[in-house]
Amino acid sequence: MGHGTIIARDRTGTVKWFNAKKGYGFIEPHDGGPDIFVHRTDVEHARRSTLTWGVDIGFDLRKNGRKVSAVNLRL
Repeated sequence: MGHGTIIARDRTGTVKWFNAKKGYGFIEPHDGGPDIFVHRTDVEHARRSTLTWGVDIGFDLRKNGRKVSAVNLRL
């Protein structure tokens, strides 16, 4: 998951949902737009095992091909 280019920094949003068993979830950005994918490995890099639904979170956006995901999570 470490490949790609950071396309935006210091974004904020709310954890919409996260399923630890499936290893992914989505963040609803505070500035609008589509929900943002977040992968388990990026949660683990933030030294967490899961994300709590409804919690505000800071993140950067990474683009890898046509996919955009939240990275560098700040809780």
